[in-house]
Amino acid sequence: MNFTKMQGTGNDFVVLETDDAKRDWAPTAVAMCDRHFGIGADGLLLVMPSKVADFRMRIFNADGSEARACGNGIRCLVRYYVENVRPTPPTRHVTVETMAGVREARTYQTGGRVTSVKIGMGEPRFAAADVPVLVPKDDHVVDIKSMLQFELPVNGRRFTLNALSMGNPHAVYVTDRPVAEFPLSEIGPRVERSPVFPKGVNFEVIRLVGHDQIEARVWEHGVGETLACGSGACAITVAAQLHGYIGEKAEIKLPGGTLEVAWDGRGEVFLRGPAETVFTGDWPDTLRPSRRRS
Repeated sequence: MNFTKMQGTGNDFVVLETDDAKRDWAPTAVAMCDRHFGIGADGLLLVMPSKVADFRMRIFNADGSEARACGNGIRCLVRYYVENVRPTPPTRHVTVETMAGVREARTYQTGGRVTSVKIGMGEPRFAAADVPVLVPKDDHVVDIKSMLQFELPVNGRRFTLNALSMGNPHAVYVTDRPVAEFPLSEIGPRVERSPVFPKGVNFEVIRLVGHDQIEARVWEHGVGETLACGSGACAITVAAQLHGYIGEKAEIKLPGGTLEVAWDGRGEVFLRGPAETVFTGDWPDTLRPSRRRS
């Protein structure tokens, strides 16, 4: 199988074109994403035919689980589509079918090459059933302009989480210390797998560092810590705005780079950032993973 390795602010993916909707892609994702015995990536992205958009996107995390949305992944696929699937004439507006709905994207180009991609990430959802989150109705639960905020005990500490959905579930934690000091490898897996999140959760740790600037680290469901997360950057912006920390635009500074997010407080969230091709190659499809990640 011919593949392309791509990354958006360090969030890296293996990209495949396919029309095989019946195949179980989870084992392939585990094998390809393995950083020691495979290509190495946070996830596998599939470019597939669509009846309602320019193409259909499916994303499988490194552990084989399928995700509903991925902002960095969409940007990478949009650049791949513009430069490889429909390169002439240059396409600037692209629609993408995802499990979370159809997303619209606009490419910014120089000399026929895509320099950045802006995508509509849909509207945030706050209802407990939409996240989903099973929050006990006690004194620790607060409604912040319809967004649920509650305390979650982890390893003897209590973390105040802001829960919302950007097509996939997110829990945002605000700290006043540099995020580099946060024990993410210890706390992240326990938040991700907490029973209050029946479908798992992406966990973001954030700190305000300037006017409409936020530094963040992300523990992604099914992957672990990643250098960036597009839907996570959107969730961070929404949560921070509802708390009154920022205005309608924010720069989210992640270990892999900076993403720009805009939200007017009512409708769709917009995400802009880079998408880069790393290399191409051929994958021997006879290989299968010897184990799945736990």
